[in-house]
Amino acid sequence: MKSKLIALFLGISIFGFSQDSLLIPVDSVYVDIPVVDSVEVVFTGNDFHNSNALLAFYEKVYQLEQIKSRKINIVHIGDSHIQADLFTAKIRKEMQSVFGNAGFGFTFPYSVAKTNNSAPIRYSASGNFQSFRNLYADTTKPVGLSGFSMETNSDDFAIQLVVKDSQFNFTKLKVITPQNANLFDVSVSNKSIVIERKVPKKITHKVKSGEVLGGIANKYNVSLKALKKANGLKSDMIRDGKVLTIPTKGTQSKTTTKTEYIPIDLQPATYTNDYISTTLLDKIAIVPNQEIDDFALNGLVLENENSGILYHSIGVNGAKASDFNKFPLFYEQLPALNPDLVIISLGTNESFDKQSDEQYFTHLHQMIQGIKEHNPQACVLVMTSPPSVLHRKYKNTYIEKYAEIIEDNAHVNNYAVWNLLEVFGGNKSINRIAAKGYMARDKVHYSKAGYEKQAQLFFNAFMQSYELFKSSK
Repeated sequence: MKSKLIALFLGISIFGFSQDSLLIPVDSVYVDIPVVDSVEVVFTGNDFHNSNALLAFYEKVYQLEQIKSRKINIVHIGDSHIQADLFTAKIRKEMQSVFGNAGFGFTFPYSVAKTNNSAPIRYSASGNFQSFRNLYADTTKPVGLSGFSMETNSDDFAIQLVVKDSQFNFTKLKVITPQNANLFDVSVSNKSIVIERKVPKKITHKVKSGEVLGGIANKYNVSLKALKKANGLKSDMIRDGKVLTIPTKGTQSKTTTKTEYIPIDLQPATYTNDYISTTLLDKIAIVPNQEIDDFALNGLVLENENSGILYHSIGVNGAKASDFNKFPLFYEQLPALNPDLVIISLGTNESFDKQSDEQYFTHLHQMIQGIKEHNPQACVLVMTSPPSVLHRKYKNTYIEKYAEIIEDNAHVNNYAVWNLLEVFGGNKSINRIAAKGYMARDKVHYSKAGYEKQAQLFFNAFMQSYELFKSSK
């Protein structure tokens, strides 16, 4: 009987896993592993596939190096790996160190929308805003380039932007709104206004041992009834130590300080409304255009007067290609960044939704088509997802399938590929990657060191491919 029960149990287990052949248990991958400095991680195949899809972009970079009087725009779209701006911050730093720093690029007040912000730019705000990210927003919401909608119908607000890293001080601000409506003014200066007003005078009394309510009323020349009403008392009984409010008709002065922003009109451009300063700025405030009743902000762009690279990072925690595709405004606003190269880093969240490789690529293909339709000058590069574990206990074979279909369709759809899954050694290398300290505890996200390693490898692959292009000229 015992052997039959064991056989039945094994049969149920086998049947359970046969329901989804991609859910394969892994041993100890999800267990936290102490960081070991001596662990060696080998990175192989670090190059771009179908790099011919980037020839037009490489030519622009070459011209930048020759004449040093133009800006190159790179737009990197992804999920939480990108919103954190660790991976992209390192790529931005490396690109700008070689080709020039033309500014921080795209930014959004994520912290005002109650999510994580990129480190060099800090936001604060007065006023109340409604915000939704593309995962959860319904299609009536003005979700645009940031992957968020942020709205208010208040006409008394200010969004303050402060640059914490002086290398990203700016002379030009671009404001991106639905249908490019001129909804906002900006302010680079403000003044404090002291407002004085009369308020009821507040008197309190702490009851001492032996005091009675009537005696306290007499002391302050108020009626016993008024004293009881002011303190919500039902009887004359009062305990020692209670703090009583003494009713009075007297008033006292109270001052409050209000910040008043001095508004400056934005100048309309084709896709944005702009402010240009004659001096470098490290802070600015976005304030309401007083002729408008409803406000929606989709993003900002910070630039300086230098030639070089603008590396725009657009990430949404939990996002999939299908989430971006739900909102046509995302593609309509992308030309505001004038992208020369668009990099797509999506797939990890699709794997958690158990999308098949065909489903995944259908959404990815739609995204690529939307990008090219609105930005015919842009080249596209697709990054595969890095190694990860599914639900902390399964080998993530979904992203392996996604990497295959990305590679298989690169030539037909004219995009380049950087196979990060392959470069990092595939899912079989997860234990070693984790032991090196490159992965976060969930084995889905990566540590700061892990993201920076990915970024360095990407930059190395880019420079190798670009130098090969130059050698053929």
